[in-house]
Amino acid sequence: MKKFTFVAIAALVSGSQIAEASSDSAWKALFAKVNGTCIGQSGMISPEASAPIIFDDSTGKIAILLREKKGNSKKMVNVLCLYDKKSGKASIAEYQWLGQ
Repeated sequence: MKKFTFVAIAALVSGSQIAEASSDSAWKALFAKVNGTCIGQSGMISPEASAPIIFDDSTGKIAILLREKKGNSKKMVNVLCLYDKKSGKASIAEYQWLGQ
């Protein structure tokens, strides 16, 4: 019985991995950097921004949707910003909803 208990404990300890989650402050700092980079590259003055859309680690990307009224018109300009966590660079593309 002792041998079985030892083997079971050894298997649990060796098979378990401690996951290290990023702290809330680290996530907030990253999202602030993403927002700043995306807004800066968009050329928008004071856009509304979506919550970050976080892709899995294999992709390494974070997306943010930005929108802002164009001048005095009612027309909204919508852009998608795709931020690369590795390089710190962002790509901007304007988009429109289907049917509009």
